[in-house]
Amino acid sequence: MGGPGVPRRWKAASPATSLVAGLTMFAVLVLLATVLEPEESGRRALPAATAPPQAGVHPPEVEVLPGTAAFGRSGRPQDRLSEWAGSMNERLNIPLVALEAYGYAELALRRSRPDCGLSWSVLAGIGAVESGHGRYGGADLDETGRPDPPIRGVPLDGSEGVRLIEDTDDGRLDGDETYDRAVGPLQFIPGTWRDWGRDADGDGVADPDDMDDAALAAGYYLCSEDTDLRRAGQFRDAVLRYNASGDYLQQVLDHADDYGKRSREMLRVE
Repeated sequence: MGGPGVPRRWKAASPATSLVAGLTMFAVLVLLATVLEPEESGRRALPAATAPPQAGVHPPEVEVLPGTAAFGRSGRPQDRLSEWAGSMNERLNIPLVALEAYGYAELALRRSRPDCGLSWSVLAGIGAVESGHGRYGGADLDETGRPDPPIRGVPLDGSEGVRLIEDTDDGRLDGDETYDRAVGPLQFIPGTWRDWGRDADGDGVADPDDMDDAALAAGYYLCSEDTDLRRAGQFRDAVLRYNASGDYLQQVLDHADDYGKRSREMLRVE
């Protein structure tokens, strides 16, 4: 665990077990001190949680895109969750567009993979650890869910503590034609995005810089291999597929459980 001012590190991890490129955001205090409100900073320690985490308040049913079909000109479908997300995003300190994206991904997976039991709070736990919901390094999410400036990981050049992944996409996603870098608010590496990327908002592009697309892709990845996230062991296995570290798993679990419990307290849901 690092402290304020310590740069992010990407540690070595097996390509078969790590979605993003090793440890993207283990120095969580860096992120907490720079992008979160005082009550969410290092002065407010999250209680240690056990798997599976408490599910968040379910979003209301809205129209969900079938697969990757275009939504046409009807606008960003995630906006239809604005009232639900707006009822708690400020107190949870999650940007409105990010919470809409997480909730929409839950709805989409509830229809395509109801046996997985994905809750938006799990995606929010990952988003908190990976990039502070798209706010790492002073970035802000725009109205479409894209961080400005874009979030990029270190070059995966095989230096100490970093995996070696030479460029696989001619720099198309990460802007680096020599080595791959993790991309976007949920920190996908180009090769993984090629396999799991989704167009969640129907704009015709599967974009890892777009929180809408990244949240849905992360949901499908977590729900792969017939996973049931409501089972403790399967929850742990799914998060470790995303990032193969016990510390990372516990941080995601703690955030997810906290979001789930607080959302239910806010909206008085048993």
